[in-house]
Amino acid sequence: MLETVKYLIGSAGASGFGSRSTGEEVTAAAPDLSSITAIITGATSGIGAETARVLAMRGARLVLPARSLKAAEETRARVAAAFPGAVVIVLPLDLSSLSSVRCFVARFLALHLPLNLLINNAGKFSHEHAVSEDGVEMTFATNYLGHFLLAKLLLTKMAETASETGIQGRIVNVSSSIHGWFSGDCLRYLDLMTRKKIRYDATQAYALSKLANVLHTKELTQRLKRVGADVTANCVHPGIVRTRLTRDREGLVTDVAFLLASKLLKTIPQAAATTCYVATHPRLAGVSGKYFADCNEASPSSSASSPHEAARLWRASESVTAPRPDRTRFGLEPAFPSDSPDEEM
Repeated sequence: MLETVKYLIGSAGASGFGSRSTGEEVTAAAPDLSSITAIITGATSGIGAETARVLAMRGARLVLPARSLKAAEETRARVAAAFPGAVVIVLPLDLSSLSSVRCFVARFLALHLPLNLLINNAGKFSHEHAVSEDGVEMTFATNYLGHFLLAKLLLTKMAETASETGIQGRIVNVSSSIHGWFSGDCLRYLDLMTRKKIRYDATQAYALSKLANVLHTKELTQRLKRVGADVTANCVHPGIVRTRLTRDREGLVTDVAFLLASKLLKTIPQAAATTCYVATHPRLAGVSGKYFADCNEASPSSSASSPHEAARLWRASESVTAPRPDRTRFGLEPAFPSDSPDEEM
């Protein structure tokens, strides 16, 4: 009850910020980001667009990957109009396609730019069951697997940039508190869901993709430490906010739910605050493997706290994203190999 009251009134936590803080406010301690190059996925609307605006205001060079180049160009135009001289680069990327992720990385590396900051913000909520060209359930492919491969392919560049510039690299994975709504064998469920052996539950698919974001952050942190890379990885819950992410769920039920929760909703500038805080604040230098909400460190769900599950998810993700002929597309093997014999759920 006390935590709810603190949330509603925007009471500041240990960081000095709270649920009502905005992206502009939390980046005031790092006003000059002119030496920073940031990749932000999902920056064509909502939280991602506000994150891009705030970082551009602070001087960062932005690279905006997008499936819709028209929408990305519109974002670039808005940023340029607000901040003349801002450097914003638009490149094509469809996170649901592993080949598109590889093409984006190749295009980015060809620009010979440094890379200090990777914000994996893009999100998708598929109301209907769909499978990506790589044989993975679409929500999971977009929200998690594409970001997994993106981060993996850019790690060397980020480590090199940190070494050459002396500026620590940061990876920010945007998750959600919904990641704790479901428990059980994440990979097993995803395998069966991908092959449509169980009834599709859109909310569960979304929750599992966000659980994977937290587990990814956990394992990524350990791997960065083992190789001595001066790069951190943290995960954030932006808060409850109505954005285009819910467009597939529009209707009476959704409208009523948001009406009842209106006192808990954040504005988009407030929702972008935690991402901006974790991405830029000097206080978080060297902090890695943590989960943040309302600009303060928080505890993820118990299902997101297992090192074993984090390592297991990583191994499965490496297997699916490996650059080899894709057999999953033709039903020759499950997209996410499980540890137990095949059976219905």
